[in-house]
Amino acid sequence: MSSAETQTTQSETIRKHKEFLFPAVATYYQEPLALVRGEGQYVWDDEGNRYLDCFGGVLTVSVGHANPKVNEAIINQVKTLAHTSTLYCNKPQSDLAEKLAEITPGRLKKSFFTNSGTEADDTAIHAAKLATGRHEIVVLRHSYSGRSATALSAVGHSTWRPLPAQIAGIVHARAPYCYRCPFKLTYPECGLACANDIEDLIMTSTTGEIAAFMAEPILGVGGFIVPPPGYFERAVEITKKHGGLFIADEVQTGWGRTGDKWFGIEHWDVEPDIITSAKGMGNGVPVGMTTATPEVADKYPGLTFSTFGGNPVSMAAALAVIKVIEDEDLKRNAAEVGAYFRERLEGLKEKYPVIGDVRGLGLMQAVELVRDRETKEPDPHSVLKVFEETKRRGVLIGKGGLYGNVIRTGVMLNATKDTIDELIEALDGAFATV
Repeated sequence: MSSAETQTTQSETIRKHKEFLFPAVATYYQEPLALVRGEGQYVWDDEGNRYLDCFGGVLTVSVGHANPKVNEAIINQVKTLAHTSTLYCNKPQSDLAEKLAEITPGRLKKSFFTNSGTEADDTAIHAAKLATGRHEIVVLRHSYSGRSATALSAVGHSTWRPLPAQIAGIVHARAPYCYRCPFKLTYPECGLACANDIEDLIMTSTTGEIAAFMAEPILGVGGFIVPPPGYFERAVEITKKHGGLFIADEVQTGWGRTGDKWFGIEHWDVEPDIITSAKGMGNGVPVGMTTATPEVADKYPGLTFSTFGGNPVSMAAALAVIKVIEDEDLKRNAAEVGAYFRERLEGLKEKYPVIGDVRGLGLMQAVELVRDRETKEPDPHSVLKVFEETKRRGVLIGKGGLYGNVIRTGVMLNATKDTIDELIEALDGAFATV
């Protein structure tokens, strides 16, 4: 194909996107990319340009594009049985539920499958209300839980809320954002003021008895905000005191992403009553899960339905992803390569004053850009410059944070130190232009 023909293909794809999709379906970059192929750590656009994918479709492509083992499981299942609905049992669904009972923390045992993280979180909130007989939910500022009416009411970002809260009874506690502590304190002298704020919130903004506290172990869209040691222990203690359940939202932090553990919450000494996940669970296949203790799951009404929840193809994909993670010891790889990645990012911080903070766990790492390290004034403009320059150098990254000033990464769990070196080289060159 000639370059002229290729250019026509790209412009047609993007033209149709702009003409026939909601404008709200935003794209990265001044000149959007039309991706046509992926293999391992890389993707290709319709001009034939190759890019190192360091965001993985927002931490969703967990074990590499077109992973042959996952693809084989999907193809075999499609050839056998592609759909049943939840009105019938199917083996992949039962097998996955059994596996989740084995690998999830604590006493979690029974699962409800859906198509996305939004639905997983919705299911968790409904389950908590039904199990406790209460209706008020505590969530965190800077959090993100999806795009349904319930999920958007829980979102802690004005930028992701097109409408006011649609669901009553959801209150927002201060985030454990140590770099920008809302109390102007420093850990550990702060005495976990952010966690203690949950009790003050419950006592002043609810009936005093709640259904649940729902939180991401690391606030993903918020910019990979990592709570300090002891945070969840204190937060869950307060939650239980006021009659609530603890929901761990693992949509981004699950599947070994944070290193050494299946789920991010396992880095703290607490046990969730409900856990949710999606994204990396299916390596790109739409799937979500809500897994709960028997006491919680058994309180859910006996009649409910999800047309595509538990779909045998998505279940087979998730089982294959888990097997790849186990067989290739990718939880350990995420810890080891993640530590190397963090070291390289800290090196960039020493070199470039625009980097105010480096944070994350495992292969969930971010850098926050500021105009001045003393004032910590956010610098979203530099993020955009780095974005364009890394793209020019053949590397794709992500962004986030309430102020749009955080560069987020989501390299695949089977990334190597060479992958990190390629990413760091592009970042280094990009920061040099800021």
